[in-house]
Amino acid sequence: MHPTTPEPSSAAAPAFAPLAVLPPWLRGAAAFLMLLLNTLFWCLLLFTLALLRLVLPFQAVRRALDPLINAVASNWIAGNSGWMRLTQPTTWDVSGHEALPYRGWYLVTCNHQSWVDIFVLQHVFNRRIPLLKFFLKQQLIYVPVMGLAWWALDFPFMRRHSDAELRRHPEKRQQDLDATRRACAKFSLVPTSVMNFVEGTRFTAAKHQAAGGRWQHLLPPKAGGMSMALAVLGERFDSLVDVTIVYPDGAPSFWQFLCGRVPRIVVRVQRHDIPADCRRSDGSVDAPFRKRVHHWLLGLWDDKDTQIEALRAR
Repeated sequence: MHPTTPEPSSAAAPAFAPLAVLPPWLRGAAAFLMLLLNTLFWCLLLFTLALLRLVLPFQAVRRALDPLINAVASNWIAGNSGWMRLTQPTTWDVSGHEALPYRGWYLVTCNHQSWVDIFVLQHVFNRRIPLLKFFLKQQLIYVPVMGLAWWALDFPFMRRHSDAELRRHPEKRQQDLDATRRACAKFSLVPTSVMNFVEGTRFTAAKHQAAGGRWQHLLPPKAGGMSMALAVLGERFDSLVDVTIVYPDGAPSFWQFLCGRVPRIVVRVQRHDIPADCRRSDGSVDAPFRKRVHHWLLGLWDDKDTQIEALRAR
């Protein structure tokens, strides 16, 4: 189940936002209220379908219900785009997403600066490619309403383990692999876009300084989650969709975003072939495979850092 026509492009143009005449604090309150009501409305239907899928755990039922659940999520995202258009007088400068075929399996990655990134990605890609399924930290499953919604949408929940902890308890790496394998097995039934912020956390000046590395605008990429996805669905993915988000006026907080204090958002989308030696379908992730994926990521990150510098200099 997918729409016959995608949502209108959010390509570069100053947005006309009817509620932009309101004071920022009142605009933020109105945006938050619309976000809350939109979330509660669609989550009620989402939870109903997910409960039905839970009590009827048959593959035929999942094949029938998953497209319906994804359609509910797409309508939820469209509702968020609606209140954004009402409240956000933002200039969107977006390119590279126009020619992506809707049907297919995509591995998606992006630099990460703010919670706003998720709304940006959903706004740009909703009904253009299959629904984005995010890798999330395990703790987020306890977020009221949203944690249950992410569970219903089969988002993979990942535990965070340090390298030292994994050396002491190597079995914990297997726990994450098993969780990813289960999630990706579900993704193989209907076209899906698997989204992974490979930096693992939001960029800040302090984190950048602590991490070191060779990039001016990025944190070092981590290959764990992507390696797991490529080990399970590597032969299924059509390509990698690499997204670069730049906020020329600085990465906003979520409240600044709600208040319409994001003058401009720049998004660049590039589609890359996935190297043959970074694809698997047997679910096994060994050290050489992770190293190959990591080496590939390093090259992508070099190009992304150069691109961010050029976009910021405009």
